[in-house]
Amino acid sequence: MFPGATTDREAASYVVVGAPLDATTTFQPGTRFGPDRVRRFAETYDDYDRRTDSDFSALDICDAGDVRPWDDVEEYLDHLAAELRSVTYDDAVPLTLGGEHTVTHAGVEAVDPDALVVCDAHLDLRDAYDGTPLSHACVTRRALDDLGVDRAVIVGARTGSEAEWDRAADADVTVVPPEDARAWIDRVDTDTFKDESVYCSVDIDGLDPGFAPGTGTMEPFGLAPREVRDLVRAVAPVSDGFDVVEVNDRDDGQAAALAGKLLREFVRSHAAARTE
Repeated sequence: MFPGATTDREAASYVVVGAPLDATTTFQPGTRFGPDRVRRFAETYDDYDRRTDSDFSALDICDAGDVRPWDDVEEYLDHLAAELRSVTYDDAVPLTLGGEHTVTHAGVEAVDPDALVVCDAHLDLRDAYDGTPLSHACVTRRALDDLGVDRAVIVGARTGSEAEWDRAADADVTVVPPEDARAWIDRVDTDTFKDESVYCSVDIDGLDPGFAPGTGTMEPFGLAPREVRDLVRAVAPVSDGFDVVEVNDRDDGQAAALAGKLLREFVRSHAAARTE
């Protein structure tokens, strides 16, 4: 159970769903442990937040548990999308805990946003990786090419194949490298995504591995925690769905602790905007 959440789905404004998929991870597997690990390392956080003057436990969050994966990734993503879509049908916001980044495919399919904002070290714009188009390395490409997303903003990207950089040059992709992230975040306002619905995805490897070593494909020279916190705070008010993914068990809890804190920041900022 995510700390501060309940099992009351009917009263929920936000629903946490664990998606411990670990099928296409490369280099360091372990994302199957991500959802439970995020929940565990969020247990120490205070319920009260001074910035928003809110108690997390009073924001109507339900933890619906995990949707356990099986071998067929395509079938699993279809099932996960149906579970997340049921959250939107209840006028609640789905909050997915990964699991590998491929689970964002299900979140985007369920929410059907106009724009995808991703914090990621990698472009994830491959058409296929290791022979499959349903890979963590292809998730942003699938959102744009297959799921009807009009545009993607990839914040923190610092690596990709030549073909991915060619795809990133198209008009429907904006890449914000780490050195430009602070300026981009500070410019986000009510007009940045005017008349657009947004899905926000945080791949924990968007942060520098010095802050979040517990992930599959670490990439140096990344974002600092405060930058990602402020990114989530800025985008949350216009977002209809959120996930934090690619946390594994290969560190002492740094990545999971950040993931849990970022989910809480999203909920607090989204809820505060609702009451304005």
